[in-house]
Amino acid sequence: MNPTLIQAVGALLFAIAILHTFSVGIFARLAQKYPKHEGLLRLLTEAEFIFGFWAVVLILFIGVSSANSKVAIEYLDTRNYTEPLFVLAIMIVAASRPVLQFATLIVRLISTLLPLSHPVAMYVTILIAVPLLSSFITEPAAMTLAALMLRELYYSKKISSRLMYATIGVLFVNVSIGGTLTNFAAPPVLMVAHAWEWSTWFMLTHIGWRSALAVLVNAIAVTILFRKELIAVDATPHSIQESVPYAMIALHIFLLLLIVLFAHEPRVFLAVLLTFLALAHAYPQFQDKLILREGLMVGCFLGGLVTLGGQQGWWLESLFAHMNATTIYYGATALTAVTDNAALTYLGTLVPGLTDDFKLALVSGAVTGGGLTVIANAPNPAGLAILHGDFRNGVVKPLGLLIAALPPTMVTILAFRLF
Repeated sequence: MNPTLIQAVGALLFAIAILHTFSVGIFARLAQKYPKHEGLLRLLTEAEFIFGFWAVVLILFIGVSSANSKVAIEYLDTRNYTEPLFVLAIMIVAASRPVLQFATLIVRLISTLLPLSHPVAMYVTILIAVPLLSSFITEPAAMTLAALMLRELYYSKKISSRLMYATIGVLFVNVSIGGTLTNFAAPPVLMVAHAWEWSTWFMLTHIGWRSALAVLVNAIAVTILFRKELIAVDATPHSIQESVPYAMIALHIFLLLLIVLFAHEPRVFLAVLLTFLALAHAYPQFQDKLILREGLMVGCFLGGLVTLGGQQGWWLESLFAHMNATTIYYGATALTAVTDNAALTYLGTLVPGLTDDFKLALVSGAVTGGGLTVIANAPNPAGLAILHGDFRNGVVKPLGLLIAALPPTMVTILAFRLF
């Protein structure tokens, strides 16, 4: 490996950004100690801001080191920011009251079929049905819906810290693997589907059914483990909201589907987002507070990841060259924890001569490790942005998330390797 100066600095800044995410507790304590600078220090605890910040540092370094700002601008022009913009759009629309009311109704209807108490039935249904639904409405939309329902029905009810972490761990893993029933909903699958000619039927028969099995086991296991605490939760909304007319719900679902259908056309889905914002302004009685800040922060995170990730290919490709199908599965699972899983699978499309077993192992490993950290899977920051406020000091500790996500990740590994 002979990296250029910019590549070496890019890898260093990427490592610093990762270390920064594991050090957010330090900044949270400093914010309490120095109230005059609380705003800035709190911002440095936001995982979504961290990667955007270090990406700016990288761009400044490229401009200064080359003594030409055009070089930095040209590098930005080579990056594809469609995914960050798409997640921003889908997250804001999916979190609207009409869409959330429709999704909650579907979850409630499914939960009534289960011979369980209401809070237990709703909990397990959210962790099974919504992640699997991500194969059709995309993972960012599913993550947004699931996180909003969990926050309203459970996190806001002062549940234990153990249950909070266990739930977010299972949610992140289940959404990461739940989008593999089709070839267009999960970002790491989307990156390879066209290049490797993988159809939805191929995904369902080779990866999807194993993912669905793991989703079921993960959700049922965490529900059994915390059943006593869940039974005691008053899983009802805090307030009774005005019911949204069916026509308004249908219109919002239509706009959501348009964004999904034109996921690769930012000019189209951003126009749909603007249409939604105009509609929300015209009928405020049918909306809650739009999650514009959360959406922008997630967009900042993913944009930073795309910018920093562009300088990591030199060492990732070198690793791929020394792996077989078995080692790439476990290697991809581990590497996903420190880099976006879509970036990993995209690099796989650049390597010629890969066997079919190698390709399957790469994608399977990438989605398996998608819940281990916030940066592992594109929808994770969306869930974090919605749920982190109910954790102690408003911070989800990276080590706590890692520990919580390990058991469902192990279940997923067993589903992929034993069946």
